[in-house]
Amino acid sequence: MSDVDVLDTFGRPLRDLRISVTDRCNFRCVYCMPKEVYGRDHRFLDRRELLTFEEIARVARVFVEAGVRKLRITGGEPLVRRDLERLIALLAELDVDLTLTTNGSLLPQKARALADAGLSRITVSLDALDDAQFRALNDVDFPVERVLEGIEAAAAAGLPVKVNAVVKRGANEDQVVPMAAFFRERGHTLRFIEYMDVGTTNGWRLDDVVPAAEIVAKLDEAFGVDPVDPSYRGEVARRYRYRDGAGEFGVIASVTQPFCGDCTRARLSAEGRLFTCLFAVRGHDLRALVRSGATDPELQDAIRGLWGARKDRYSELRSRATTGLPRVEMSYIGG
Repeated sequence: MSDVDVLDTFGRPLRDLRISVTDRCNFRCVYCMPKEVYGRDHRFLDRRELLTFEEIARVARVFVEAGVRKLRITGGEPLVRRDLERLIALLAELDVDLTLTTNGSLLPQKARALADAGLSRITVSLDALDDAQFRALNDVDFPVERVLEGIEAAAAAGLPVKVNAVVKRGANEDQVVPMAAFFRERGHTLRFIEYMDVGTTNGWRLDDVVPAAEIVAKLDEAFGVDPVDPSYRGEVARRYRYRDGAGEFGVIASVTQPFCGDCTRARLSAEGRLFTCLFAVRGHDLRALVRSGATDPELQDAIRGLWGARKDRYSELRSRATTGLPRVEMSYIGG
């Protein structure tokens, strides 16, 4: 197999692969899996439709041979997939940064097993510290304290923790400063994410977006902050340090400050479809190749061909014309 980087039509290399292991979740967050859409009658993927752990590990290995350096496990909620630590152990054999994004609800029980299996670090999604607000946002009445217990369990297991907070106007922008104060005292890096128009079920409006510049201004007023240079090409978060030395935070501004030009990320859905953009309309079926007996070189040729033809830059083109297009849902592709 070739050691030469595969580049898309804009010269962007393939460096990151996000692997969804399930389309199911135990939360019904209003910006991702609203109850009115993902209720009793919604059809989730059947178990036999999902890639097995061995199939995921094989595909991931081929991606690593094509240049991928970071694997991120996502969902849905990845920890609802049974025995996930077994997949982590398989992927830990690869020479990559191996991380996972979770809502944290199952971390108290799972953190130690994930760390022992070889997970490099973990990201926890948490959109409010106020318990009433958090219960309303997750829409299953789950208490914030149990997520905080999960974060501490991960840290106790030796896993570096980052916390991601999606900020939506009228829902939780008042939590920006309290969350920053809380996590900077505990040494966990917090990242604020602009509310994005992923999928079509969350009723996204531009008016609901709290711009990253507004978030940074709030934190500068509260604590005093300075920008930090990116640590690598394609780094998603714009980083800032607190002037008093109490760590740093990041903002992910894909709406107001698109970063398509440096996007190096591909996404693999739970049933093996490759998406070359978070805002893609459709994916490419790798499961059919895997299950039809394709060799690793054939699989890599397919991946290189799909990435080489890539011309996605949705966030740079976002307009009234694009926001009405059908797009894959966040819960299906994992963000």
